[in-house]
Amino acid sequence: MPLRTLIVDDEPVARRILREELESIPDVEIVGEADSGANALDCIAEEHPDLVLLDLQMPEMSGLDVVRNLRGGNWTPSIVVVTAYDSYALQAFEAGAIDYLLKPVSQERLREAIQRAGRLTRKEAIERVAKLQEIVAPGGPPRARKIVGRIGEEYFLLSTDEIYAFQAEGDLVWIVTAKRKYLATQTLKALQERLRNTSFRRIHRNSLVNVDHVRKMSALSSQRWLVTLSNDQEFIVSKRQAHGVRELLNW
Repeated sequence: MPLRTLIVDDEPVARRILREELESIPDVEIVGEADSGANALDCIAEEHPDLVLLDLQMPEMSGLDVVRNLRGGNWTPSIVVVTAYDSYALQAFEAGAIDYLLKPVSQERLREAIQRAGRLTRKEAIERVAKLQEIVAPGGPPRARKIVGRIGEEYFLLSTDEIYAFQAEGDLVWIVTAKRKYLATQTLKALQERLRNTSFRRIHRNSLVNVDHVRKMSALSSQRWLVTLSNDQEFIVSKRQAHGVRELLNW
C-alpha cells in the first residue's frame, strides 16, 4: 500500500519542492496540501493520511498547535517535522516526531524519513502522536532528559547515560560519546541548566563532563587537575571548579 502523505507548509514554494521530491519516491501517494494549521486539521480529518510533513513556523496556528488540536479517535498520522530552524529539534524529537528535516530538504534525507514512516505500525504511530500531544499540551509533564546531536544533516536523540562530556570550541559545542562526536544544538550554558541536578558538572568554562564516566583524576598542581574519562579523553579542571569536582567525587 502506498504511504498516503499530506504536505503542510504556508509557503507555496516549499510545498512545490516537497511535492516534486515526493513524486520521485516509490510507494508514496500525495493526498493533499495545506497552507495553514487550520487547513491541515481539516485535511487530516477528511483524507486520513498515513504521514504528515509538517512545517512548524506558520502564522496563526503553528505546527505544534496542529498537533495539540489533532482530533483523536478518528485518525492519527505519523508526523515528520520540516523546518528551517534547527532549534526545534530537541522539542520535536522528544515529543514523538519520527524525523526532523531541515530546509532545504535533500532527497536522501526525505527518502530516509519516508522509509522510517513506512516501517511504523499504526499502533506505534498513534503512541508517538499521543506522546507528542502530552508533551506540547499546556501544563504537560517535564521532558525526558534527552539530548539532540547532529552529524551533517542527520539528527540523533542521545541518552544522557551515553554522553561522556560536552566540549565548547568557539561557537560550537561538541557532544562526546564513547566512539564519536556530535554537534550540539544548544549552548554549553543552556545544556548545563538543562542538566542541573544530574551527574554532569562544569569543570571548565569550555567543558561539562559526566562524572559517572570519570575514570581517574590526576593532580597537575595544588589547584589544577586532569580528568580522564572512560574513553581515555582528558579534560583539564580549572582552578575555579577544582574544589567542587573533588567534593563531588569525595576526593
